[in-house]
Amino acid sequence: MLLRDKRIFIVEDNPENRVIAQMLLEASGAQVFVSRSGYDLLYQLENLAPIHLILLDLILPNHTSGYDLYEAIRASPNYSQIPILAISSTDPAEGIGEARRRGFNGYIMKPINFFRFAEQIAAALNGSPVWGNGL
Repeated sequence: MLLRDKRIFIVEDNPENRVIAQMLLEASGAQVFVSRSGYDLLYQLENLAPIHLILLDLILPNHTSGYDLYEAIRASPNYSQIPILAISSTDPAEGIGEARRRGFNGYIMKPINFFRFAEQIAAALNGSPVWGNGL
């Protein structure tokens, strides 16, 4: 299995998107943990360690964004090396550029490509940046 023994944390407020991503990742062997809002994210990450990759929706409830969460994660030395991918339905012409500028390891567009999603995650785990729905 492509993602066997990988531990992936997803922050996604849309239940359908959360379930689809979780099912695809688990079907490829990953252990998946989810949060609807990213509330208390660093505490959750600490209790679930090790986490190998984080997927952040960019638009979240309560005036929080994936960008805010990214900054909080990167400010912690414990998580400075974990790959973090943005996952969003925002206009990729703007979203990809902003995610690159802020230092994300990649950007996956919604709707996710069911056939490529696990490959994209595996590529990111192996150190390759993933921008858009290609590899």
